[in-house]
Amino acid sequence: MERESMEFDVLIVGAGPSGLSTACRLAQLAQEKNQELQICVIEKGSEVGAHILSGAVLEPKALNELFPDWKERGAPLNTAVTGDDIYMLKSETAGSKMPNFMVPKTFHNDGNYIVSMGNVCRWLAEQAEAMGVEIFPGFAAASVIYDNNGAVAGVITGDMGVGIDGEPKDSYMPGMELRAKYTVFAEGCRGHLGKELISKYNLDKDATPQHYAIGFKEIWDIPAEQHQPGLVVHTAGWPLKDHATGGGYLYHAENGQVFVGLIIDLNYTNPHLNPFAEFQRYKTHPEIQKYLSGGKRVSYGARAIAKGGFYSLPKMTMPGALMVGCNAGTLNFAKIKGNHTAMKSGMLAAESIFEALSKEQLGTDLTDYTERFKASWVYDELYRSRNFGPVIHKWGMWGGGAYNTIDQNWFGGKLPFTFKDTQPDHAGMQKADSATKIDYPKPDGKVTFDRNSSVYLSNTNHEEDQPCHLQLKDASIPIDVNLPKYDEPAQRYCPAGVYEVVTSDSGEKRFQINAQNCIHCKTCDIKDPSQNIRWVTPEGTGGPNYPNM
Repeated sequence: MERESMEFDVLIVGAGPSGLSTACRLAQLAQEKNQELQICVIEKGSEVGAHILSGAVLEPKALNELFPDWKERGAPLNTAVTGDDIYMLKSETAGSKMPNFMVPKTFHNDGNYIVSMGNVCRWLAEQAEAMGVEIFPGFAAASVIYDNNGAVAGVITGDMGVGIDGEPKDSYMPGMELRAKYTVFAEGCRGHLGKELISKYNLDKDATPQHYAIGFKEIWDIPAEQHQPGLVVHTAGWPLKDHATGGGYLYHAENGQVFVGLIIDLNYTNPHLNPFAEFQRYKTHPEIQKYLSGGKRVSYGARAIAKGGFYSLPKMTMPGALMVGCNAGTLNFAKIKGNHTAMKSGMLAAESIFEALSKEQLGTDLTDYTERFKASWVYDELYRSRNFGPVIHKWGMWGGGAYNTIDQNWFGGKLPFTFKDTQPDHAGMQKADSATKIDYPKPDGKVTFDRNSSVYLSNTNHEEDQPCHLQLKDASIPIDVNLPKYDEPAQRYCPAGVYEVVTSDSGEKRFQINAQNCIHCKTCDIKDPSQNIRWVTPEGTGGPNYPNM
C-alpha cells in the first residue's frame, strides 16, 4: 500500500513544552509579518499532555516572553510558590531543615508556580491552534526522511495495524510521509530519532556523554489540614545516602493535592538497587509521610531526565533540522528545572527557522541558531551551572553540595574550575556478587505500593498484537551476560515491571518483556549495562495517558 505524503513549511516532532513553544513563536512571527506558514506538530500520545510528566515548579521566564498576557489568556499557573523547605534526611527517621545559607540559591523558587505541565501543554496547544497551527496527536514519528544530499526532509509516522509477527493485519494502515522545509525534533529526553541524528551527524563529538536520572512522581489527594498550597519541599540524603545520588520533592499544588517524587541519578553502581522501591521507601520518612498520611494516591508515573547540562550539550543543528529542549539536554539541574529552558530553546529555533524561510534558505544547517542560543539567557544559566552535576558525581552529595553552594551563592556560578563526567551512566555497574544486596520492605498498600498497581494508575495501554517496541540487539545477552554478571538489573531499574527473568519447571531461565506495561520512561535504553535494549516508538496513542502530570 502506497504511503500518503503531506508537505509543510515546518514540522515539529513532539507536543511538549519545547515543541509547542516553537510552534507558537513561529505562528506569532508569521502573523507579525503577515505571512502564511504551514506548521504541523505531531505527538505520539493519545492527546497533547498524555505523555508529559514533570515535577513541576515552573519558572515563568520563557512564558513571560512568549505570551506576556498569559494570565489574561487563562494559562493554568494557579499556585504561586509560597515557601521553600529544604531537608537533609539523615536516616529513615531523622532529618533536619537546612538553613538558607547552606542551600544553593538556585533551589529557591520566589516568583515560580507549582503546575501540571500536562495541563500547561494542553493550554499551549490551544494557543497554537488558535493561530493556525495543525496538531495531530496519536501519530508517532517512526523514522527520518533524508534527501539526496543527506539533509533531513521530514519523518515517516509509524505503520498502524501490524501484528506481533510483523505481518499486516486487516486494519493495516501504512504510516504517512510528512515532509517539511525544516523539521524540529522536540521528542523529550532520549528521543529515539534524536539518538539517530546525534549519531548520524556526529553532533556530540565535542560533548561529554549525556547523563540521566529517573524521576518518579505520584499525585495524592490529602486532608485539608495537611495541605499548604504553594509550599515546596526538597530533600537530600536518605534513602539514597550511601549507594546513589539524587533527591526528593513534595509540592503542594491546587485542589488539595500534593505532587511527591524521587529523582535518582542513573550512574548508580549497585545492580541490586531498585529505583521504584527506593521511591516507595522515601514516602515513609516522617517529614514526607506527615503530609501523605490519611491521603489517597490518584496517579503515578516515571520518566528519565537528561541532566548532563552544559558540557553534555550536543550540536543542535543539522541540515534541514534542529533539536530542542530535553531532546538536546537543555535542563538546568542546578534548579531542578527544564521546562523554561526547553521553551526558550524552541522559541529561538522558531526565530532562526523563520528568518531562513524568509530568505528562502531551504535545507541548510542553521548555524544562526547556535549564535542565538549562545547569546541567550539559557546558555548563561547552563554555563553558570556547568559543574553542578559533575562535582556531585565526583565528590558525592556532601562534598559536591558544599562546592555548589559556595559556587552558586558567593560566585554566581563563575568559580574558575572545570569538572567533567566522561563516564556514561551505564558503564559503572558493579558485578552483582561484589555489590551489597538491598532488602526492601513489602508495600503496605497505604503509603507504599507495588509496581503493577502503580502502572494501573498511569492509564498505560498498548495494542498487544503489535511488534515489540523494546528491541534487543542480541536476544541472548540478558540471560547469558547480564544475569550472571549483574543479576539482570532490568528486573529492577524498570519502573513498570516490563522486564522479568522467568524460570521454567525444568530450571531454564528466559527473559520476558511485558511491553504492554511500558510507560515510555526510556530508562532501559539508558541503563542497560550491555547497551542491548533499544527503545523505539510503538503504535501511536500507545503508552501512558496521564491526566494532569
